[in-house]
Amino acid sequence: MKALTRYCDHGEFGGYHYIDVSTPKCGPDDVIIRIKAAAICGADMKHWYADLKGSNTSERLDSIRGHEFAGVIVKVGENVTDWEVGQRVVSDNSGQACGRCPACERGDFMLCEHKSGLGLDNNWDVFGGSGGFSKYAKIPGGILRLHPHAIWEIPDDVKYEEAALLDPVSNSYKAIAQQSSLLPGQDVVVFGTGPLGLFAVQVARIMGAVNIVMVGLQDDVETSFPIASEVGATHCVNGSSEDVVARCTEICGRDNLGLVVECSGANIALQQSLEMLRPNGEVVRVGMGFRPLEFSINNITEWNKSIIGHQAYDSTSWRECIRLIQSGAVKMQPMITHRLGLSQWREGFKAMADKSAVKCVFHYDEADKDVREYGEDNYADDSDLE
Repeated sequence: MKALTRYCDHGEFGGYHYIDVSTPKCGPDDVIIRIKAAAICGADMKHWYADLKGSNTSERLDSIRGHEFAGVIVKVGENVTDWEVGQRVVSDNSGQACGRCPACERGDFMLCEHKSGLGLDNNWDVFGGSGGFSKYAKIPGGILRLHPHAIWEIPDDVKYEEAALLDPVSNSYKAIAQQSSLLPGQDVVVFGTGPLGLFAVQVARIMGAVNIVMVGLQDDVETSFPIASEVGATHCVNGSSEDVVARCTEICGRDNLGLVVECSGANIALQQSLEMLRPNGEVVRVGMGFRPLEFSINNITEWNKSIIGHQAYDSTSWRECIRLIQSGAVKMQPMITHRLGLSQWREGFKAMADKSAVKCVFHYDEADKDVREYGEDNYADDSDLE
């Protein structure tokens, strides 16, 4: 089978290789999924940029990529009793966790310092899992014993491509619904117009925010701003041409803005977030940046403001988000701007890089030359990919 893989030496970034790989073998506790939809995440883009910078020189295969994926079970190990062939499932991308640390004790397996993610971390020869940018993915039995909700069954009226986006939906849900103190009737500002920001807009709408302001840049005006308005933003502010703090304060008023969700990772966005917040306000920082701060954060002490770090999700996030998607409260279809075969992976990554795509979903489109080991013919129809 074909797979989009990463090559890496000594932990250094390598680029992508689209190559033939072996079909994963199902151990006695494992589950094999036939991939029906797999989406590009912002975390996947750094390896695309490694390609562009010419650093794709490693010869060591470290993983099959793709950590946002859904599909149908085509094989279960002899010891597996909770899952069966034919079930439609989505992975939360958990591949390995220690089970002993404080995070694991709380069920926060994605915050385990020893975790490995399917299609996200170095996983080819570490714990036997594989990601979704291929025909099949293997969910290791070790994680299923520790974390039964490493995969979830997809309701019949939720499409595979919608389920594949549950990772960013659940991230945004946890950031706002589980980590912030947002109350209905308050206002919210969201920095960053990627999937996390756009789903944050939707969660804020569901939770009863009055004004929901999306802050982006000139590159976001054509594609992302219209989608933001469609899914619930009441205002869009162009940081390339407008005074962001003044405009957001004008829209929300000083007393109503108690929450900013910072999904861009830019230092200037964090600085502006703190400037516009009312006393006792909160910034949930979802985005990641790697430059030292160039401004004072004494503002958080002077006015009792909080910066809350955010990472990933837990089973509560997934349970509730599946219900929200099924109910139609979270709008999924506007978010999916590109649908491509996996063999067109370069086209998908280019669209993400130039911001003409918000979410690109792949399906496996190669001629079926490999041995049909799992008898997947009954489950190979991709007709639900609109």
